[in-house]
Amino acid sequence: MSNEASGHYVAVIGGATAGAEVASRLADRGAQVFVFEQGKRPYGKIEDGLPRWHVALRNKEYKTIDGKLDRTGVTFVPNTKIGQDIGFKELVNDWGFSAVVLANGAWRDRPVPIDGADEYVGRGLVYQNPFVIAFNHDERGDMPEASYELHDGAIVIGGGLASIDVAKIHTLQRTVEELAKRGVETDVEELEIKGIPKILEKHGLSWEELGIEPPTIYYRRRVEDMPLMSAPEGADEARIKKVEAGRKRMLEKSTGKYLFRVEPLSAPDELIVEDGKLVGIVFRRTKIENGRVVKLDETYEVRGPVVISSIGSIPEAIPGIEMNGELFDFKDWDLGRLEGFPTVFSVGNVVTGKGNIVASRKHATQVSEEAIEAYLGITEGDEASREAALEARIADTNVAEATQSILETLGQADPPSAEQRAQLEERVKARHQTIGYDDYGSWMEKVGPPC
Repeated sequence: MSNEASGHYVAVIGGATAGAEVASRLADRGAQVFVFEQGKRPYGKIEDGLPRWHVALRNKEYKTIDGKLDRTGVTFVPNTKIGQDIGFKELVNDWGFSAVVLANGAWRDRPVPIDGADEYVGRGLVYQNPFVIAFNHDERGDMPEASYELHDGAIVIGGGLASIDVAKIHTLQRTVEELAKRGVETDVEELEIKGIPKILEKHGLSWEELGIEPPTIYYRRRVEDMPLMSAPEGADEARIKKVEAGRKRMLEKSTGKYLFRVEPLSAPDELIVEDGKLVGIVFRRTKIENGRVVKLDETYEVRGPVVISSIGSIPEAIPGIEMNGELFDFKDWDLGRLEGFPTVFSVGNVVTGKGNIVASRKHATQVSEEAIEAYLGITEGDEASREAALEARIADTNVAEATQSILETLGQADPPSAEQRAQLEERVKARHQTIGYDDYGSWMEKVGPPC
């Protein structure tokens, strides 16, 4: 094992997939790594963004993260939000760390692109991130402040995998509820694996008999443009057409298995408000010209009991970091370098701004397609093969590159002095005392298992 980072102390902000991976890699190289996590558990969007029906995958990823954080060379600091409990500039400039790595993901929903829309959050408008978090924790009841309601005929604004998750939550859970009224016991896990039509056929029922009005996803581009899978860089027209056909095929399988609807070429344009509540959206028809969305003159109204926005996730702002629109103002977007902070690096979704679990760009298109089909629940085969394919989705795009760049930076710098290390360790110890943390194992036992 190389000890090229020996003597250096590194802070990692965020303990989920990207943070745990970079922390473990740096510890392998001799660094002492301190992982600051805003939550009580480190699992991030594996726990709170990946819908709860992915039971086997979630449990496997929990163990993987545990193994990377509960090890020599890594110290976990939970319940600590940088920018709130500890200032960002203070952590970077005053604590004595040789490097700081941002791995805090993308947790903030991109705002609905209509002026004044956010005034109706909780009054007809719901955002995807809190909706999925509440769904995941509902069965256990361990997050009483989080709640969600399912409404027939929900309006979902989006077009990516996260919007499909939102639509599936509606049709799966509502099917469970309606079947229960008819004496049929099932759950979202069984329905997600087997599909709603097969379960209904087994019990001699039809979708129409259940009387459920499914949600509709309104997407501003074509079905073929849905970001379900990506064309390889430099792909020719034939390959692009193949990818587009794959996207359409995936969506057709998904709507057939989970019975939600999709309305393409529809961009949200105006709010429909009555009695202080959002009751619908005016959509504007669009067309695609040279890859760009062009808005047309035609509009149409859609009314519904709730509007759920699922148009992407972006990083939460951290006081002390300049923003460039919705993202941090990186001077180097590959490694997430910030102007004026030469010891700061970034990995994962905090750089890309993608809030759902993303496939690694290092995997071939075919592997990515299999993984995405598994994520959508439309892969044929047993549960083991499905979960194996899903593992390709749990990968961050730039951990290896960032780790190497950090090591090169550490190799050019002097490690903190013994006095600096002692002061840093005292600060961490004080934080641990504040939150009641002793060690990783006892802490995880105290806060309880994830949902």
